[in-house]
Amino acid sequence: MASLAPPDPQSPATRATLIAGGAGVLAALVVFLVLGDWRVAAAFLATAIVLGGAALAFRAARPAPLAPAPTIDWSVANALAAASADALAVTDRDGKLVCANRAYEKLFEGLPIPPNLPIDPAAAAALGTTGRAAWRDGESEATLTHGGAALDIGIVRAGDDMLVWRFARAADAGSAVDLDPLLGGKVGDRLASAGIMVASLTPQGRVRAANRVLRLRAMGQADAAIEGRDFARFLTTDSSGLLRFEREGAAGNPLRLLQVPVSAQDDAPLVVALLDEEESGLPAAIGSNVTAHVRALVSLLPFGMALVDREGRFVHMNDAFVRAAGIAAGPPPLYPGDLVVREDKGALADAIRRFSGGAAHSADMQVRLAGRPDEPIALTLAGARGLGEAAVLISLKETGQEGELKRQVAQAIKMQAVGQLAGGVAHDFNNILTAIIGHCDLMLMRHSPGDSDYDDIQQVRANSNRAAALTRQLLAFSRQQTLRPQTLQLPDIISEVSNLLTRLLGETVRLDVKHGRGIGAVRADPGQLEQVVVNLAVNARDAMLAKNPNGGGTLTIETLAITAAEVRRMDDDVLPIGDYSVLRVSDTGTGIPIEALSKIFEPFFTTKEIGKGTGLGLSTVYGIVKQSGGYIFAESPPGQGAVFTIYLPVHTATEAPVKPPPKPVRKADTWGTGTILLVEDEAMVRAVAERALTRQGYKVLTAEHGEAALDLLANCDRPDLLISDVVMPMMDGPTMVRHVRARYPDLPILFMSGYAEEQLRRSIDLDNVAFLPKPFSVQQLAEAARAALLTD
Repeated sequence: MASLAPPDPQSPATRATLIAGGAGVLAALVVFLVLGDWRVAAAFLATAIVLGGAALAFRAARPAPLAPAPTIDWSVANALAAASADALAVTDRDGKLVCANRAYEKLFEGLPIPPNLPIDPAAAAALGTTGRAAWRDGESEATLTHGGAALDIGIVRAGDDMLVWRFARAADAGSAVDLDPLLGGKVGDRLASAGIMVASLTPQGRVRAANRVLRLRAMGQADAAIEGRDFARFLTTDSSGLLRFEREGAAGNPLRLLQVPVSAQDDAPLVVALLDEEESGLPAAIGSNVTAHVRALVSLLPFGMALVDREGRFVHMNDAFVRAAGIAAGPPPLYPGDLVVREDKGALADAIRRFSGGAAHSADMQVRLAGRPDEPIALTLAGARGLGEAAVLISLKETGQEGELKRQVAQAIKMQAVGQLAGGVAHDFNNILTAIIGHCDLMLMRHSPGDSDYDDIQQVRANSNRAAALTRQLLAFSRQQTLRPQTLQLPDIISEVSNLLTRLLGETVRLDVKHGRGIGAVRADPGQLEQVVVNLAVNARDAMLAKNPNGGGTLTIETLAITAAEVRRMDDDVLPIGDYSVLRVSDTGTGIPIEALSKIFEPFFTTKEIGKGTGLGLSTVYGIVKQSGGYIFAESPPGQGAVFTIYLPVHTATEAPVKPPPKPVRKADTWGTGTILLVEDEAMVRAVAERALTRQGYKVLTAEHGEAALDLLANCDRPDLLISDVVMPMMDGPTMVRHVRARYPDLPILFMSGYAEEQLRRSIDLDNVAFLPKPFSVQQLAEAARAALLTD
């Protein structure tokens, strides 16, 4: 049985119990004196003793009140954590985060509680095991990768209730960013005292940091701003092949250049050291007779440089030269002629022989690399002296991105020129087709369906309408067609056209549709966008059936969202940075030959057999996408099908109210009365329109251009309607209308043109103006004229 502790005589409860006991004894004594009965007095005394004992027992049995938990001051711990360059965090036994420094918050983009960090689940599980080992053993270590960098993790148990987590960049992470302040500070000064000049460089050869003695020797001032300068420009090589500071000239001490390996990462900065050495007259040779510092200097140059001996063989080439020449992995080429096409081998060999024989001047020459025969590049050759076996320097600028940009710009210029040509051709065809369709309509008015000529006229009209559809495709390519843009979602467009695609693809081709999340709305013409999908799907179907007539293939249509940050990481020279909704159409067909990729969007270019394609499908797609403000790219990975990716900018503006279309005019309402002034420079169109309007009951006055129309109006009464072409010689339609409106402000105007309305909108943006696109039928002209008169 557990014993109770004796009561504390100083406690208030004990004192109260003693007072109660004394009062009981006093009460018993009074009772005895008054009553004279000792038995009653004894009962009073016993009752007081029992009550006092019960109070003492209750007090002893009741647990003592808990003292309030002491408040821990973490200000010192927080200050220590903030002073550390490593990421630090402290957790308690319950797994709660007690404190963490800013380096920890920045590293993990917040304050997650270890081991539940935003890392790979397997790495998080391993980190939890390491934490449990630290609780057991007092400390533990681990290594994980986060954000592409290796981190050393040290976990230490503090007391019995805390774990301290330390996250430090691994020693092999290769980040020379931490070396920069060291080289420019005390470490750099200690190296200088040992005669070592040291600097860290970007992969392109520009200075990141340097110690004071290198700044002094290279620029003349120990505190000069050297950051960002081209390191190679501070050095020069004399006729003996010795390396010196450019600023010191031939009187300066010769230098030995050493490259210090810091990291194996391709994009890691370089650390170079310069040492003064005694001039011996000849540089020390390593391998061949090319000095080590010349090799190092050539390797540091940001442009492609190679050294060639007198026999025409490569002695050394830097990484930039390897990249620019497109040298694949494997044995390097032995001669420069191995890099170029057969036609250029002789000229290059002759130039190298001439400069190795002592030619004093440098020269440029155009050659074509064997890996890129369609892209001429410039080589610069110069004679070299004092470099041992090296007799010729060859420099080659890396033209990968620059060449690609040039090709894209050239392609854009070509497409723009072809588009203008296509638009002009379409305009002229529209005038011709207007006359053909109009004459067919007029002849059909005189022939009934039973006549022998009726079917022939209908056939001519049908073929003219087919030709009109082709001209609309040309206008689409030249971005001159009339669009009716709306705010819409790409998945909705795909859903609308899916049933049609299923019928077009047939049973042997499978349609696979995938939609991403967070796709923004775009602004485009839904009908034209559906035409884009259909054209791409039909081309994909033909390519898959050509590859496998019996088995077909799979057509995949994807929609996804691309943010501005993702576009920035793509580093594309054509695609502007912004948010895009993307439509990607890919197939499992034959693909597109690489020589045809740059031509597939041109009108009338097709890879199909003769008679199986007009060559306008992809050109129409290109025009619709570009007119909608988007971008389209075609790819054809080797051995795979074609991939078309369309980027449409996300539309964020509020939708403007759409004006209701004009009420259509019924056939019975096309008859009318009044005077119409018809202005058209094409005689055949003018004749058809005049006859059509006269048959509808109008009096028609005609003029061949704007000036003739103004002369006619000066000598006649006000007409009821003015119908005019837009583009005309002498004076165009809008200019003429402004002169007419000065005299008749309320005169209704009906413009007609073979160009698209959107292309002309700026010039014809006038009040009370209607537009009729060519080609049109007699019925369409009559309805448009009647509608324009009704709006007056």
